[in-house]
Amino acid sequence: MVIPGTIIRPLLAALGACWALSAAAVDIHAYTEDVPPLNYVDKGKISGYSTEVLRLAAQEAGLSLSIEAQPWLRAYAAVQKSPNALLFTVVRTPEREAQFQWVGPIGPRRVYLYRLATRRDIRLRANDDLRRYRVGALAGSAAFNQLAAQGLMRDGQLDAGQDDAANLRKLLLDRIDLVAMLDWAMHWQLQALKLPQRTVAPARLLDSTGQYWFAFNAATPPERVQRLQKALNRITADGRLQQIRRRYLED
Repeated sequence: MVIPGTIIRPLLAALGACWALSAAAVDIHAYTEDVPPLNYVDKGKISGYSTEVLRLAAQEAGLSLSIEAQPWLRAYAAVQKSPNALLFTVVRTPEREAQFQWVGPIGPRRVYLYRLATRRDIRLRANDDLRRYRVGALAGSAAFNQLAAQGLMRDGQLDAGQDDAANLRKLLLDRIDLVAMLDWAMHWQLQALKLPQRTVAPARLLDSTGQYWFAFNAATPPERVQRLQKALNRITADGRLQQIRRRYLED
């Protein structure tokens, strides 16, 4: 049976309106990237430490939540365009401070410059020593920006990778000499490749000053931001956040 267009068009319009209302009804549209174990996609489900914390805090605050995984730069751009959008997991830096409203902190951040354990020739006694080596870092990350600020981008020594797995492969193939990576992320990636942890060695601690946060679009109603912050404070105070963290992170 052929359904007349005069029936189909109103039906499609009604369905579209219902979808729009459903989307608008979500209190927080969250965007994240695939960086395990903080946030990652496992069998079609977005999982990880920060993901669990966000879901629990949103539930505690009585806020509905949707989560979408995208490449970092695309997720970053999407949140900057949309009120009530949230980006995670984000390092709170002076450069980003005014771009977002912040909820957190949710955990510490330690970034090392790693070398292959066999590359004992690599010595980093001062920042200028980095100019002798090709260094890989996650494109758009705080570590990437920090290394770029030291002049490595200008000298052509900074290699932008799309994810930690790609950066580690480059290190293993000697396409780069050093890679900037979180300690827990390196542990995770070596496990995924079934390689012993002694395959790499930290050449230098790049940064341990920052912490991880949730970052709301700057135009989000402050009341919504405060509700999530108060909920996070409660689950931190009663130990529920620490229970989640122990399943993912080794301090």
